Amino acid sequence: MRLIPDVPPEAFTGSAVIIGYLLIDDTTANEQNALGNWLMLIAQILCTNAYFLQVQNERGTNIEKFGRSFTNVGTNNNVRRSNTINNNYNDSNYTVEMLEKMRNAIDIEINNLRNGNYR
Repeated sequence: MRLIPDVPPEAFTGSAVIIGYLLIDDTTANEQNALGNWLMLIAQILCTNAYFLQVQNERGTNIEKFGRSFTNVGTNNNVRRSNTINNNYNDSNYTVEMLEKMRNAIDIEINNLRNGNYR
């Protein structure tokens, strides 16, 4: 799917300005705020996903998503691709460790909130 047109960056940015001004014409401040936050959430999801794909490409990891393969594009990571089985195992262990640390941090925050201990 090709969402971004082949136009100069100035025209693409200008179209966003025009659309923004059109959207504020008949909306209240609360509606503008809600719509703006919704659009920023979409933008953050796109940026986060794109960054994650870039990191995975840099590492030489092949990602299957919606029937499309996102592999290492334009970088030379042959050294990193060796020992794929060990790397996958280590990555899984690292992921489990990070999730456990996050869960522990959330548990601490929940207990602080329950006990009235706010930071």
